[in-house]
Amino acid sequence: MADAMTMNRRSFLQASAFAPAALAAGKTDFAAPAYEAPLFDLHKFSKTPIKIKSIELLNAGKHYFVRSTSTDGVVGISKTKQIEDYTPVFVRRVAPFFVGKDVRDLETLVDGVYIENYKMSGQNFWLPVASAEQSLFDLFGKTVNKSVGQLLGGVLRREIPVYLSGSIRTTTGEQEVEVYRRGMETTGAKGAKFKIGGRMSRNEDPYPGRTEKMVALARKVLGDKAVLYADANGSYDPKKGIEVGKMLQDLKYAFYEEPCPWEENTWTKAVADALDIPLAFGEQNSSLPGWQWMIDNRVMDIVQPDLNYNGGFIRAARVARMARKAGMKIVNHNTQTGPTAVNLLQFASAIPNIGDYMEFPYRNKDENESWQSPHFVIRNGTVKVPTGPGLGLEIDPKFLATARPVES
Repeated sequence: MADAMTMNRRSFLQASAFAPAALAAGKTDFAAPAYEAPLFDLHKFSKTPIKIKSIELLNAGKHYFVRSTSTDGVVGISKTKQIEDYTPVFVRRVAPFFVGKDVRDLETLVDGVYIENYKMSGQNFWLPVASAEQSLFDLFGKTVNKSVGQLLGGVLRREIPVYLSGSIRTTTGEQEVEVYRRGMETTGAKGAKFKIGGRMSRNEDPYPGRTEKMVALARKVLGDKAVLYADANGSYDPKKGIEVGKMLQDLKYAFYEEPCPWEENTWTKAVADALDIPLAFGEQNSSLPGWQWMIDNRVMDIVQPDLNYNGGFIRAARVARMARKAGMKIVNHNTQTGPTAVNLLQFASAIPNIGDYMEFPYRNKDENESWQSPHFVIRNGTVKVPTGPGLGLEIDPKFLATARPVES
């Protein structure tokens, strides 16, 4: 009976459209996923080990930093994004793993910390890992006198063309268009992205007709040469998503971001398949197998990882490699303009297949702090990449001295 049941199951799997080709052929020697192959030879930058003595999470008011120190006394500093929500994960799980290790092994260490904590996968795990990794890249770069862009394969760009983002939904469509008219005029940016729909709103707008009125007005006011994008933040089901996408298509918008809730890959693919406008997607994803599936199945046209939510430079570079092999561009999700924006700039300086413009928020508010140098300013539509070692960001020691270690 057991043999018969086994044969029936095997026959079913072989006949099923869902059976992997290798299984149907009786093969069991599956190759390792392509995204696991090493990308970087960090050992070439130093012949001797660079051991990690400590990694600390520091807090100064509303600001959080990661400070890593080598046994040689070199210090790496990164400004974090949203880590206050996940401090126990960083302090108890992430930081202790890296202590005592060789920074030259950073690519395999990022995999290793996951293996030890694989049940904690997701944004609440990968954001703390990214915070540690970014600090360690700063430490490494300062040790060998190389920028992060150089460590990531070599600097290809000294300035990064950007589009303006940061649109909100508590204003009228007319007000949003005026914000970006002024913003593009002030910064020289060639593009801007508008928030449409209601954010995971099940097809609802903040008020009836806001999206339709705003996107048409934006095209009229900003002109035919403006590069316009629209971000739905998961507002629509497939039917409504396609309807809105066709409207954006007719208005010659350059991409349409996250029409459906981010976990609904089949919904998103249905929208992408029905439209000619490129679809951008992925800011919440932090699974490398998930990225590979979405790229292989063309769920999106523009690949959009967040450097923090996805786990840092190394994992984002692996996503970029997947995209490059599929002939796709990567345009990282970015909500930062202050110290944490340095991560986007260093990454975009080195990755071959970034998009024409990277995301840089604009809201008539300068988030650069007086204790940060350099400040990031959009001029002629671009932001300069820092050229110093590591992240290239300097934090005033007097300000940093006010920060206190976070215990848990």
